[in-house]
Amino acid sequence: MNPTPTRGSHRNNRVGPVLRAGPLTAAVVEAAEEDNPDKTIRVDDKGAYVRIDCEGELILRRDSLERALGRPFRMSELEVELGSFAGRIETTEDLVRFYFEKTL
Repeated sequence: MNPTPTRGSHRNNRVGPVLRAGPLTAAVVEAAEEDNPDKTIRVDDKGAYVRIDCEGELILRRDSLERALGRPFRMSELEVELGSFAGRIETTEDLVRFYFEKTL
């Protein structure tokens, strides 16, 4: 994971999770890249936490996370590691969607 500066992040349309650093983080990055192929996923590793975001909308699907982890995964597991997020959030048993309804 390469650190990427987030200075001025309050003045953009970037959305996504902020996770506690741990085993799930790499799987979320992999799933984010798989589930959002038309987006540039930014990963900002701050040591204790990792911010994962992209412009406008970021989707994480359960099946992508399961492939990345190599085991069954319940979306509620993500909530335990989710320290914060940017944008709005929509959750189902099969996906989590971070998004903005309006853009700057």
